[in-house]
Amino acid sequence: MMMMKNNNNNLLSKIASGNGHGEESPYFDGWKAYDSDPFHTTNNPHGVIQMGLAENQLSFDLVRDWVKRNQSASICTIEGVDEFKDIAIFQDYHGLPEFRNAVANFMEKVRGNKASFDPNRIVMSGGATGAHETVAFCLANPGEAFLVPIPYYPGFDRDLRWRTGVQLLPIHCESSNGFKVTREAMEKAYEKAQEDNIRVKGMLITNPSNPLGTILDRDTLRTIVRFINEKNIHLIADEIYAATVFSKPSFVSISEIIEEEEQNKIECNKDLIHIIYSLSKDMGFPGFRVGIIYSYNDEVVNCARKMSSFGLVSTQTQHLIAAMLSDDVFVNNFLSESARRLAIRHKLFTNGLSQVGIECLQSNAGLFLWMDLHKLLKNQTNEAEMELWRVIIHDVKLNVSPGSSFHCPEPGWFRVCIANMDDHTMKVALTRIRSFVMKNKELTLVVPNKKKCWQSDLKLRLSLSRSRRFEHDFMMSPHSPMPHSPLVQARN
Repeated sequence: MMMMKNNNNNLLSKIASGNGHGEESPYFDGWKAYDSDPFHTTNNPHGVIQMGLAENQLSFDLVRDWVKRNQSASICTIEGVDEFKDIAIFQDYHGLPEFRNAVANFMEKVRGNKASFDPNRIVMSGGATGAHETVAFCLANPGEAFLVPIPYYPGFDRDLRWRTGVQLLPIHCESSNGFKVTREAMEKAYEKAQEDNIRVKGMLITNPSNPLGTILDRDTLRTIVRFINEKNIHLIADEIYAATVFSKPSFVSISEIIEEEEQNKIECNKDLIHIIYSLSKDMGFPGFRVGIIYSYNDEVVNCARKMSSFGLVSTQTQHLIAAMLSDDVFVNNFLSESARRLAIRHKLFTNGLSQVGIECLQSNAGLFLWMDLHKLLKNQTNEAEMELWRVIIHDVKLNVSPGSSFHCPEPGWFRVCIANMDDHTMKVALTRIRSFVMKNKELTLVVPNKKKCWQSDLKLRLSLSRSRRFEHDFMMSPHSPMPHSPLVQARN
């Protein structure tokens, strides 16, 4: 059997037979655990709850209602069938003009109309995954590198590195200042690359951050732009979570920064700036595979457009998206309502965690929390983090992602996705977390005298009181699974 496996590997390319995809990461192992035992409210109530998927499912009712009202937007309906032939036979890698116009307008709306986007610079790709790889191919040769602030999304190791041969080098960020990106950290990473004789071709940022759920403020973005200008390296700004900002401070796009720099007559080489966008997170459409490359560099736009032939967005999807994003009333309502619902979900979950002493990094964006469990580690090591993660996966039955899979330098952080489930599932997940933490506290509780015992009893009663208050707040939320809730009707 071993001989057969080795022979099969010899039949494949080095890329195909290698581990460049990164699937051995605990990030993907958590998904496998969920796939083998998925939670279901009635069919499998003790299964694993998927909290490793950064998906926005809180506003699908708004999309469903729009589709019902605008059936001509689909070529697979009686109202839209007359468009079927033209859409089915047409496929140009430039994309439908109405699609590019609609996406450009949507990007402006998401950014508060503080920056403008040229539809002719919109390049299609099969999701943000394909967009990142295409840009990496355009900007760097095998062995060259991009600097990336850590922690960062585990998929970048696959998206940018696997087939391109590009390296990702860490810019070290620390929890002591909220994992902010500093000039000093950027300089250290750049100097380290020079010492190792690695050519740095660019820097990759995610704004808002995945996994932190924080935004890069204006001053930090200005510092980054000046840094890449001084070093004459590219900047790739992943802004796929731009519309998930649900509270102040507001999102600031890199496009806004470079337009400001231009107005202030500060030198900024726009040829170095490239934006990755998609509709997977902001609209909750990962299955549509709508990825966007927006570059201020003409040569990158031309090259990326040719390469987009390997991962185009279907014209049927373009046709539907163009109609939907051109509806200003719908878009405005969707963006405001989605932000409101994300804020409610975030508050409910963080409040539930705080009642058992679990803290999260303060955040105002994204579809997840950066949860701090370092106090539950036996030792402050990555090994202890993995041990705790295995308990959470196999015993608590929650697929959360350990910080080490995000290259986090400090053990004990976990990313918890909170927007990919209904309120009932969220309640079950919170109950499991709270029970696990309370059980661990009981195991480590030392009661040397009656006075201490009385104090512990008081703390327990106070905890239970807070727990009941949480249950009340949860049931009073706009998305609670009460009998009168439309969510219950939708699930039945």
